[in-house]
Amino acid sequence: MNDPEFLQALESCSLPEQEFRHAAHVRAAYLYLQQGEFATALLRLQSSIRRYAAAHGQPGRYHETMTVAYLALIQQHIGERGDGGGWRGFADANPELFERGLLLRFYPQAQLESDLARSSFLLPHPPA
Repeated sequence: MNDPEFLQALESCSLPEQEFRHAAHVRAAYLYLQQGEFATALLRLQSSIRRYAAAHGQPGRYHETMTVAYLALIQQHIGERGDGGGWRGFADANPELFERGLLLRFYPQAQLESDLARSSFLLPHPPA
């Protein structure tokens, strides 16, 4: 599925749940950043993920800290390394964005698992 089709499927909540895993979240964030500034991309990403989660009966799955932190990391990677010439090139050039536990480099696990982190963006605290 090409990028416009992917975003349309996400925004219409028709993207199959098995296709909306971590890599798809990163892809959506990257595509929104390609279309506008950080604040606009964040609003679109938040809205899309929340709507998608609610449409699939899991409104509590949305995580504010993870959403904002990943968007910021993706923007940083674009700034430092470029946009890869498109989604596939960017994904290939930035494999660490797909590593399990990436945010644990910045946040203690207990902080990420907290209700407060899920509902509000928390600044990172490097693990002790």
